[in-house]
Amino acid sequence: MTDDNTPEYRPGQGPGPRALTQEEASRLLGGQHFGSLATLKRSGQPHLASMVYAWDPDERIIRIPSVADRIKVRHLLRDPRATFQVQGETVLSYAVAEGEAEVSDVTTRPGDAVVRELLPLFGPIDPADEAEFFERMVQDRRLVIRLRVSHMYGIALDGPLT
Repeated sequence: MTDDNTPEYRPGQGPGPRALTQEEASRLLGGQHFGSLATLKRSGQPHLASMVYAWDPDERIIRIPSVADRIKVRHLLRDPRATFQVQGETVLSYAVAEGEAEVSDVTTRPGDAVVRELLPLFGPIDPADEAEFFERMVQDRRLVIRLRVSHMYGIALDGPLT
C-alpha cells in the first residue's frame, strides 16, 4: 500500500483492462478531437494518419476533413474499409471504430454543401471570417471523409498506473 492507502501496482499485477461498453466507446469518441485513421495500402498494410475529427453518435459517423489529393483519400476510393482509434485517459485505454468510409465531392464554391459540412470540423469560426474560410477550403480542394461506423470496441484500465 502507498501512503494514501491505494494499492501499489507492479507490472503484471493489479486489475486488468476491461472492455468498454458501446456507450463508453461512443463517449470516448465524442470527448476527443484527434485520433488515428487507418486505411489500407495496395499491399494490405495499414496506412495511419493523425486526424482532427467530429463524432456524430446519432448517425454513427466520424467526419474527417481532408485535402483531395492525400494518400488516405486515394486508399479509401479504392477500398472504403477503415478503422479509427482514439486514446483514452491513460495509454492503456482507447476506443476503436470500424466501418466503411465514403469520400464527399471536393468543395468547388464558397458556401456549397461540402464546405458547410467542413465548417464545424474546424472549430468555431467568427462569422466575419466565414467568407475567407470558405474561399480557403475551395483553394485547398477540401472534402469530407465520412466513416460510417459498423463496429466499436475499446478497453479501459481503471486502476492507477505507476
